[in-house]
Parts: sequence; structure tokens; C-alpha cells
Amino acid sequence: MMDIRKLKELVKLMVENDLTELDLRDKDEQASLRRQTVFAPPQVTQSSTPAVSTQARPSANASAPGKGSVDDGDLVAIESPMVGTFYSASGPDKPALVSVGTSVDSNTVVCLLEAMKIFNEIKADCSGTIVKILVKNGQAVEYGQKMFLVRPS
Repeated sequence: MMDIRKLKELVKLMVENDLTELDLRDKDEQASLRRQTVFAPPQVTQSSTPAVSTQARPSANASAPGKGSVDDGDLVAIESPMVGTFYSASGPDKPALVSVGTSVDSNTVVCLLEAMKIFNEIKADCSGTIVKILVKNGQAVEYGQKMFLVRPS
């Protein structure tokens, strides 16, 4: 059986190089991976995400002209490391892994991303407090898309 880390790396390579099919074989292992064109809609989602961020900044600046822009600059984004479907909880009847106001550290699992029927735990990789959640449960996300904003501690 192939190591899950190897599979994750292969999926990452597929996403980074926009491949739809990958077939690798050696004397010990074989891996055949295929991506469906189902992943095309997230491109629309990604283009709408910056619009949300752009709209959020002017409203913060309007309420506190100097202070709002400084606060936004202090925030750290947790970005998607892959293309997949965002899940805020480990199951439909489970509570969200994090919410606005939750303190996180680099090992805190903030969400799950499903890619090719594999659920991947995404860790914060930073310490601080969740200030904003930028994606909805079940939403498709792109590689590098901002999912959370964190105020560093």
C-alpha cells in the first residue's frame, strides 16, 4: 500500500501543474490518479473571494480611517494548500473545528479539505486568534485561496 504522504504529494503536483491524469509505476508501487473537470467551478469561487476581501477592507477603513488599515495589515491568512472542498467540521453532526474568536497554534486543525475522496486535516501553521472565516462549509477552494484570517499573538 502506498504511503498517504506520497499520495498527497502526487495530488499537490497534479494541482500545481494543472494535470488531469497521472500514472506512475515502478517495480514496487503503482499510482493512477485522475481529476475530473468538476474542479473548474472553484475558479469562479476564487475570483469572488478577492471581491469579498476588497469589500471588507473599505468598510473597516470607513469606520476607523487610520486604524482599520493597520489592523488589516496585522492579520495573517491561512491559505488552502490544495484544490478541494472545505469542511469546517469532522462530520455533519459535529461542531466546527474553529470559529471566530478561537485561539489557535501551529498544530491546531482548522478545517478539513477533501481532495479525490481523501480528507486532509489543515493546520493553522501560526499562533493567534481566528478573526474571520472566509469560506463556507462545503465550498470548493483553490490552491492558495485564503480561508481564515488570524490575528497573531
